[in-house]
Amino acid sequence: MSLANDFILELGTEELPPLSLRKLATAFHDNLLSLIDESGLKYQASRFYATPRRLTIVVDQLDMAQADKTVNRQGPAVDSAFDSDGNATPAAMGFARSCGVEVNQLDQVDTNKGRRLAYTSNEQGQTAEFLLPDLVEMALSKLPIPKTMRWGDYNHSFIRPVKWLLMLQGSQVIPCTIFNCEASNITRGHRFMSQGEIVIDSAASYLELLESHFVIADLDKRKSIIEQQVLNIAESLNATAVINPDLLDEVTALVEWPVALAGDFDEDFLDVPQEALILTMATNQKYFHLIDDKQQLLPKFITIANVASSDPNVIVKGNERVIRPRLADAKFFFERDCKHSLSSIVHKLNNVVFQKNLGSVFDKTLRIQSLAESIASLQGVDSKNIATAALICKSDLVTDMVGEFPSLQGIMGSYYAKNDGENEQVTKAMNEIYMPRFAGDELPSTETGLYLALADRLDTLIGIFAVGLVPTGNKDPFALRRATLGILRLIIENNLTLDIKQLINLTAEGFTSIEIKDDCKNQLVAFFNGRLKAMYLEKGFSNKIIQAVQVLQLSNPLDIDSRLQAVKLFNEMAEAESLSEANKRVSNILIKNAGDYNIDTVNDSLFRNEAEKELSDAMKSLEVEFNGLMSSNNYSTALALLAGLKPFIDNFFDTVMVMDDDLSLRQNRLALLNTLRNLFVAIADISYLQK
Repeated sequence: MSLANDFILELGTEELPPLSLRKLATAFHDNLLSLIDESGLKYQASRFYATPRRLTIVVDQLDMAQADKTVNRQGPAVDSAFDSDGNATPAAMGFARSCGVEVNQLDQVDTNKGRRLAYTSNEQGQTAEFLLPDLVEMALSKLPIPKTMRWGDYNHSFIRPVKWLLMLQGSQVIPCTIFNCEASNITRGHRFMSQGEIVIDSAASYLELLESHFVIADLDKRKSIIEQQVLNIAESLNATAVINPDLLDEVTALVEWPVALAGDFDEDFLDVPQEALILTMATNQKYFHLIDDKQQLLPKFITIANVASSDPNVIVKGNERVIRPRLADAKFFFERDCKHSLSSIVHKLNNVVFQKNLGSVFDKTLRIQSLAESIASLQGVDSKNIATAALICKSDLVTDMVGEFPSLQGIMGSYYAKNDGENEQVTKAMNEIYMPRFAGDELPSTETGLYLALADRLDTLIGIFAVGLVPTGNKDPFALRRATLGILRLIIENNLTLDIKQLINLTAEGFTSIEIKDDCKNQLVAFFNGRLKAMYLEKGFSNKIIQAVQVLQLSNPLDIDSRLQAVKLFNEMAEAESLSEANKRVSNILIKNAGDYNIDTVNDSLFRNEAEKELSDAMKSLEVEFNGLMSSNNYSTALALLAGLKPFIDNFFDTVMVMDDDLSLRQNRLALLNTLRNLFVAIADISYLQK
């Protein structure tokens, strides 16, 4: 058994970028552990820690050396290794030289390629002390760092200047120099609350020693402490803290010794839309906001200091002083924007480019207006509010507030529309045009918002495809995949009977400056089908169920959804497996004999077997009910009805020879199977369900 000991590596740096700290620490850990695995060194467990000033990896019970290994090498064939006089040939001497021995020290072994020269050596494993410096440097070189920096006079670069390097196995320093820092057993504590150097005698004492010097190295522990402190302060103020997960992660990466403190701001600022105030506090100052029991913003905030002060009030007052001008800017933007109606600034959108080949955002607005009205007309919806809302739906893009905070587009539009005296449908539609913003997001609550959201996404999708900027791999700069999923959700979850091909054609008509060819339209249909498949796979539908419906090449998402739901239920029935196999058998028979026979009409007088008559009668008996269910898109009940044919189908195949020598009987039986197949395929091709 090889000797092992705990290994610890700490790279001390200047303040690391908070938004990439966890990703950086994870990648560093994963890179190094992967290289350790490749080296053959064994260990028990590993983990990483990270603070703004350090990246740390701990590996429990890492082997102190690789295991020794036996290496068997084969050389040239014996026949070619010696000449007729028994002297070694250049081939034999070369092989011996590569093994570091004389020819007479080589062995001979029998192989499946004949008798060959061979040499067996025992190679001693290299020590971890020897291997680790190179492995660490390789792990660092593979980190996903988009932009590095240089410092001092050194010919190396990293995401931030490196200040110290701690590297131990057991209590022994691993001698090396990385980033011009010589490895040692010394680390640093908190930048302001700790003085001097800290000697680490083993990995086991690392966390405790750092914490005694005001550094909580564990990211998750630090995050939990911050969250609990924020919740405790909120409770003491009889308020609710809204903890945005992304903000929590960012703040966790900004501090080593978190101390939550509450501050206030002037109530006058509450006249500004709360979304703007919240964004200002979170983006510029990393503050958590507080709300009352009516979900309204309170004139308070919670900040996370990186120091435990003897006079916290000094820190609070400083933060209150800093946030005041930020909020004043937001108030100024809002009040100035409110002086101009959205309709009065629409013309400014002519100066905002949507896409160089697709015109300005104003051009896009006009296309949205026309398309939204057309789609609403297909559904028999009054388009008066739609026309009004569409014309001003992008106007907030040229306001001061959205110019400062682009993520408030739509939200500020709603406030400005309300300020202009627009009705509730129009006001809400300003924000709802962007719904859903992400997977699982809520959908528009108004008809106006719904049709604008559809038209906006369709215009972007079809337009960008038309100019050739189709998503490839992980590149999707216009978020077309997300837009397509949004379109599908808007249609399906609002029970809209709309056809994708028709929508593509309607949208294409709005582009007068470019021609959208049939190839592009076909590509769009395929893209929709791909996103629809991805959506239902995400929902837990099997690939077979999706194929069973998509093979029909339908283009009405709501209808496709109904069929998928029905097939999923059918697939859980006891009859499903047998019927899918029977459908596959029928399909194969019909494909094999396609074009050879007239199989459109069944002639009852040609039945010679009771089983074929019973199957025909069974299909006729459910015809009226089946057609009624199909006309109402009740596919689940229709498939359940067809499942009742199972005993008749089984009996048919057990007792009837389809390919009878008599041509008329053969043709009639094929026609009967074609009728059966058409009943099922009217809903889905369930032969795809076969296991």
